[in-house]
Amino acid sequence: MPESGLTPNSSKLSSHLSSQSAVPSRSRFVIELLVALIVTKLPYVSVPFKWFESFFHEISHGIATLITGGVVNSIQLFPNGAGLCTSQGGNAILIAFSGYPGAALWGYLIFLLATWRAGIRFTLSLLGLIVMASLLFWARDMLTIIILLCLAGLFLLPIKLNNNSLLNSLLRILGLMIMLNAVASPTVLFGLSGKGDANMLSQMTWLPAWIWIFIWLAFSGLMLWLSWSKVNVNKGVKHEA
Repeated sequence: MPESGLTPNSSKLSSHLSSQSAVPSRSRFVIELLVALIVTKLPYVSVPFKWFESFFHEISHGIATLITGGVVNSIQLFPNGAGLCTSQGGNAILIAFSGYPGAALWGYLIFLLATWRAGIRFTLSLLGLIVMASLLFWARDMLTIIILLCLAGLFLLPIKLNNNSLLNSLLRILGLMIMLNAVASPTVLFGLSGKGDANMLSQMTWLPAWIWIFIWLAFSGLMLWLSWSKVNVNKGVKHEA
């Protein structure tokens, strides 16, 4: 019997899982989270990454519109990280609610996909195609087109890199940044009067705007916690150093 106590078959399975997994170690996760946090706070440097959160926020509004039978007219992105989804029909409450939790969920899904070593190029290609499809169907102004081309480039250009470990790490950091921005963005709504998704939901449901904001904050926090749980759950698989 092998000294590790594993049978040959279980050893092969463990080796296979190790070769496919890009789950970071706990220390590496903390480092990546700190890098993500620092980048989101840097002037100018953080702007393109705010565009990612804004894009996934608005596309979540769009998906909710389509799911509930509405039509998306356009998606707009602005240099300061703001965005706007214009639509007709659909469930107004679900559409207004979906933006912030949708962005956080996208960030978590990106983080999960970035823990799949062999699928990193597929993941980057898929995300780039989602951005390009949004540009094709919903971009109506030149500024939005330029921003979406930049986002597509940030997904597609790294595909040429040969270092899979670096690509996985960069994509995990991007997912964490999207989640962190999804945590920070709703807090701005505390200072707005009569504007934003929270106030829109308040008018439609009679629930105070701050309740919706706290729901969004809790959901975004949950996505970050699930990302950390992914690191803890995979203790038996070899992690990235």
